[in-house]
Amino acid sequence: MWAEPDAKLILNPAGLSFPSLYITLLFFSTLALLRVSQGLPASSPSAACFVTLTNFCTCQKQETMAQQQQISLPAKLINGGIAGMVGVTCVFPIDLAKTRLQNQRSGQQMYKNMMDCLIKTVKSEGYFGMYRGAAVNLTLVTPEKAIKLAANDFFRHQLSNDTGRLTVFKEMLAGCCAGMCQVIITTPMEMLKIQLQDAGRIVAQQRVMPSVVTTLKMGGTSAVLSRSYNTAPTPQVIRMSAIELTRELLRTKGVAGLYRGLGATLMRDIPFSVVYFPLFAHLQQLGQHSSEDLSVPFYWSFMSGCLAGSVAAVAVSPCDVVKTRLQSLKKGSNEETYNGVVDCIRKILRKEGPRAFLKGASCRALVIAPLFGIAQVVYCVGVGEFLLEYTPYNIYSA
Repeated sequence: MWAEPDAKLILNPAGLSFPSLYITLLFFSTLALLRVSQGLPASSPSAACFVTLTNFCTCQKQETMAQQQQISLPAKLINGGIAGMVGVTCVFPIDLAKTRLQNQRSGQQMYKNMMDCLIKTVKSEGYFGMYRGAAVNLTLVTPEKAIKLAANDFFRHQLSNDTGRLTVFKEMLAGCCAGMCQVIITTPMEMLKIQLQDAGRIVAQQRVMPSVVTTLKMGGTSAVLSRSYNTAPTPQVIRMSAIELTRELLRTKGVAGLYRGLGATLMRDIPFSVVYFPLFAHLQQLGQHSSEDLSVPFYWSFMSGCLAGSVAAVAVSPCDVVKTRLQSLKKGSNEETYNGVVDCIRKILRKEGPRAFLKGASCRALVIAPLFGIAQVVYCVGVGEFLLEYTPYNIYSA
């Protein structure tokens, strides 16, 4: 059982600023949400966290300028928002192709590869069909990216020694904690986005009914299933907005409905952050001019973010497949339903083989690489900090 002293020991909140307290609150709230999503009471972790934070919020009124510069929540929000919006706009069609490729089952493949998926999407749903679910991402990517990047900075700062250096293990631990914090936003964002992205695939599957007649009977030489087109009225895509989906989930399943697949999201995002942040930090160091001049060219930050992002994305691709399958509410014809992470892994292995866990891996690498490359450029250049110099915020933060 957790108690207030346990929370104090882990949080080590002496001298924490408001943004720092906010990040630690997210960390423990994630633990509470994970328990709620599994039908368990939130129990003492979050309670101990709230008690500790409340006690220390009343006495933490003095901060140094160095700590303000270290964790500037408004600046991180601006950086995360700009980077996320630019990145999502550029790579969202590829992300849609990734979701649809991951969700299609062996023997019921509508799409051969990423390009085939995008071409068929444009033909059946129009150009803007490639951006279904983009509004959810554009809305929630700002806090999601801000939490991820700011939390990593915060935990690195807390874990560093007097010289500011970190061991590889502590870098990985900081990334792990950042990954736990971000799922507060990531899980509902992914939940809504996947429903919107996958709706077109399900309708397309209903239009094309697989027949049992093989090409052998038609004079062919291979036993590839042919497809006969149904003469019934063409199914229409039911247009549901993210707000309507949210209301329906809250009405039928409560808050836990929005956090379906939270365990799988943690299983993906924690290893991703554990791989990404230390790898990026070491790649970034290679671009420093000298030991005295620690500045790095913006293009080096972009390349480091792209490389670290693509490596981490491919490494956790099997977890992303499991998460996507679990969070898909509507299934196509003859598609499996899953009762949890273990059940999902077992059924995929039995029916589709190990290769199914790498579905959409190349698409995910193409999505994550520029997304994190752009994020790190905006973050390292300090666009948010620059903009705040010309806003009234600096008056209140001085």
